[in-house]
Amino acid sequence: MDTRNNAAFDMRYHLVLVTKYRRKALAAAMRERVRNILADVLEKWRCELIEFGGEGDHIHVLFAAHPALDVSRLVNNLKTVTSRRLRAEFASELRAHYWKPVLWHGAYYVGTVGHASLETVKRYVEQQGQDRWPPKRRAAVRQSR
Repeated sequence: MDTRNNAAFDMRYHLVLVTKYRRKALAAAMRERVRNILADVLEKWRCELIEFGGEGDHIHVLFAAHPALDVSRLVNNLKTVTSRRLRAEFASELRAHYWKPVLWHGAYYVGTVGHASLETVKRYVEQQGQDRWPPKRRAAVRQSR
């Protein structure tokens, strides 16, 4: 919970950005760089990065914000800044996926975290990029046939 002047608030958002054409363009080093860029930009907007996760074709961001935040402007700024910086820093890697100066799909998802507990959403974001289906079990099922 945060307080400013005459208000107390606890606003948290879950943001999902997807790469253009859902291409698996985000290598681990790029995702780490996106995380650092997001933390910097969010701080400038008086927000706080709580958790970050993702895979090659999308990222999840959990962040805390203040009530005066214009979420759509923030998201567009996050997309613009991360796209420009990644395309400058990882030009050769991204050129293999995109011939135009793009990175993110035009649409995005953002929702307030309220129906699920913060811990549930945080655990979901942390697990992004991890193998959720144990290969041992699948192999064991195939061998038993």
